[in-house]
Amino acid sequence: MQRKPEKKHHVCYFCSHGIKHLDYKETEILGKFTSNYMRILPRKRIGTCAKHQRKLAQAIKRARFMALLPFTNR
Repeated sequence: MQRKPEKKHHVCYFCSHGIKHLDYKETEILGKFTSNYMRILPRKRIGTCAKHQRKLAQAIKRARFMALLPFTNR
């Protein structure tokens, strides 16, 4: 019987860097958590905790609305 390979344990980027407040104006940081098509990446893929994933999604949506980030890449 073969063993399944162990999954990588992701550490939340915001918890490890001590970032308490996510601001929609910091587009460099928010851009790291979007795909090539400007979709918000899921928690499993980027390893954020649930609390910071909610704040991240809200900040990205606000940045899109304020035209700091594009809705799509096209």
